[in-house]
Amino acid sequence: MITKLIRRILGTKDKPADATQPVVLTAKEHGIDPKLVSNNAIRVTSTLQQAGFKAFLVGGAVRDLLLGVKPKDFDIATNATPEQVKKLFRRAFIIGRRFQIVHVMFGQDLLEVTTFRGASAEDAPKDEHGRVLRDNTFGEQHEDAVRRDFTINAMYYDPATQTVLDYHGGMDDIRNRTLRIIGAPEARYREDPVRLLRVVRFAAKLDFTIAPDTRKPITVMAPLINNVPAARVFDEMLKLLLSGHALACLQQLRKEGLHHGLLPLLDVVLEQPLGEKFVRLALDATDERVRQGKPVSPGFLFASLLWHQVLEKWKAYQAAGEYPIPALHLAADDVLNAQTDKLALQRKIASDMRDIWAMQPRFERRTGKSPYKLLEHLRMRAGYDFLLLRCASGEIDREIGDWWTAFMDADGPGREELLAKKPQASKASGTAGASDDAAPAKKRRRRGGRKRSGGGNAGNGGSPAPAAE
Repeated sequence: MITKLIRRILGTKDKPADATQPVVLTAKEHGIDPKLVSNNAIRVTSTLQQAGFKAFLVGGAVRDLLLGVKPKDFDIATNATPEQVKKLFRRAFIIGRRFQIVHVMFGQDLLEVTTFRGASAEDAPKDEHGRVLRDNTFGEQHEDAVRRDFTINAMYYDPATQTVLDYHGGMDDIRNRTLRIIGAPEARYREDPVRLLRVVRFAAKLDFTIAPDTRKPITVMAPLINNVPAARVFDEMLKLLLSGHALACLQQLRKEGLHHGLLPLLDVVLEQPLGEKFVRLALDATDERVRQGKPVSPGFLFASLLWHQVLEKWKAYQAAGEYPIPALHLAADDVLNAQTDKLALQRKIASDMRDIWAMQPRFERRTGKSPYKLLEHLRMRAGYDFLLLRCASGEIDREIGDWWTAFMDADGPGREELLAKKPQASKASGTAGASDDAAPAKKRRRRGGRKRSGGGNAGNGGSPAPAAE
């Protein structure tokens, strides 16, 4: 009682001497607004509790609630096994191999329910670098808290009692805006190298300072990311880029020495005036859409990040004697093949990227039926937004973007009038006015199986919303 009174007077919360006993924060002490909690999340926790189980909101949801932000996702932790959870809900599905979890669905709302994880078993399968491959050990709540990555993500909120359980001083770190890993940093990074990327994402997104002991091993252990399956790295990079703080995340990646191999030549792009401006404009537009709750196309985003690599190779192939359009497809092949090995770009995303790139020389054909055909392209809006980024960055003349804006907004007679005007001479991007029939200085080499239409895979269904409307 005396200790508790002293803590209240001083306004501090000491970590419990016994890590199995959490500090219990009341509603007055943690300040979470219950109105920010999803009704479906409350429904899941109350259903589990009524069935005799423990159930709490956990992880990023609690962190965001403590920061006064409405979480996008709500994760629940419980002492019920996946099979026991599944029996309580009509639409529940057990997924996962490394650690089984349950997805509970309410309409389009998906909530992730995990069973408290126990201490990692010594005989758990690991690769030669120490990365845990599979670990389905269940345990107590305090063991689950130890298994979580950062102190700010290891707090548990009970909507029924409106209390927060804090096992590792996460509340103090939130107040001090500090990102701190739980346990020995080297060991935790070795267990799961993706945590190296998560450090960067959370630090940039939350504007938190990385604790010195958490930060120290990052640069040295960065090569461990090469041992992570490409699909997991891609998922984490997508979260980073769609965090609403994409540019800050990429800058933090460079600062911590983690960018090598993830987006090859990123340093070169960001050190070139046009490339840096283009990437900044693309990421700023993406961040703004995320903040406004608008959809973002991963294909548009990656097409923007890798454009100047494509542009460089495109010019090189033309200089070697290729026709402009085949040269563009060859350049796209080179860049996408290099990225797929590292990031496991999904086929749909890669297809969207190709389409956006392939449309760019077509925007410079502003005569005859070509503009009308381009308006019918399934990814016209994404390609047009990409064109405007090129204009805004100074890569090509703004007049091209202005003409297309006017053409898209005009009625039939207005479009005919625009087509009747002779287009002004444009600053070339190395491809201005390129057509499939334009002959290079030397005879084109035949390349079997390389020929593609200007629209790429345009007929594969609707595309996701572009990064800027």
